[in-house]
Amino acid sequence: MEMIIGGAYQGKTEYAKKEYPDLIWKEGSSLSREELFAAEGVLNFHEFIRREIKAGREVSDLAEVLIRENPKVVLVSQEVGYGVVPIDAFDRKYREAVGRVCTRLAAYSNKVTRVACGIGMVIKND
Repeated sequence: MEMIIGGAYQGKTEYAKKEYPDLIWKEGSSLSREELFAAEGVLNFHEFIRREIKAGREVSDLAEVLIRENPKVVLVSQEVGYGVVPIDAFDRKYREAVGRVCTRLAAYSNKVTRVACGIGMVIKND
């Protein structure tokens, strides 16, 4: 598994497509769990988590299930934990869930790249 992370509008998608030009990319905002478990690459993985929470589905075991079901996927996710803590309870729950899921996935990943200003910086490479 590999992850590409970074803030909003930092060039993660462009970077991912350049680094992995042969992957078939799926969009996290419209992906089912079955599609996630079969995807080669997922853009906006954080939006997948948002949809799952909005639908009332539990995501506490998502990292472990994804690691088991699709250990070769490349995930692109926004870092949503920086900045002001949201006032809205749902937004706080979503922010925490993305952080917890991505932390577990990053620990498992072979490579984690952080993108800022379109520049990828490898922060983990096993």
